[in-house]
Amino acid sequence: MREVIVELKKVWKVFKTKYYEIHALRGIDLQIEKGEFLIVMGPSGSGKSTLLHLIGCLDKPTSGEVLIDGISTSKLSDSELTNLRRDKIGFIFQQYNLIPTLTVFENVELPMVLKGVSRDERKKRVSILLEMLGIKDTAQRRPNELSGGQQQRVAIARALANDPKILLCDEPTGNLDSRTGEQIIQKIKELNKKENVTVVLVTHNPSFKVFGDRVIYLRDGQIVDVT
Repeated sequence: MREVIVELKKVWKVFKTKYYEIHALRGIDLQIEKGEFLIVMGPSGSGKSTLLHLIGCLDKPTSGEVLIDGISTSKLSDSELTNLRRDKIGFIFQQYNLIPTLTVFENVELPMVLKGVSRDERKKRVSILLEMLGIKDTAQRRPNELSGGQQQRVAIARALANDPKILLCDEPTGNLDSRTGEQIIQKIKELNKKENVTVVLVTHNPSFKVFGDRVIYLRDGQIVDVT
């Protein structure tokens, strides 16, 4: 039996305003196994990004429980949540979110600086990641000197810098042409297999379903199908 690394138990997320409530997630039960490549699909407003934010400890559920690697996130302080994100979770977004004044090397290095990793270890890890992603020759360039595909590869390298157990991808190919987008997803799949990183990928692109071990479909905050 494979190890469960993410578990959601009867998770509800309600956003309240002065005039109305938005039920973004409605009683979600979900288990994600270690090393799994899970694809999340559904129309806009179905709760996909909310689900990703809860798994990534960027938000807390209104009710229910989210467990990451056996740890109940609802019981953690803000600083403990920050440490959990830093040590166990990597994020890749549609916007690359690279720091424009830093080189590629420095962008990838930054999470390790914040964690207190030694200079020698940082240098070694960055070199390995850039070579793995095929962008070692861009190390001293800045983001505005790169193509969109190269920038997204830098973002992937940065997400992997602290050797996370979980990689969360929110429409990571949304700003790329179809050919480059498929190359990025193929690279994420390779990392999933080689590094045994658990991947949760939110996408609208039905052609990416072939990369997943499992696909869940959300509608109106509920899981309506699993394939």
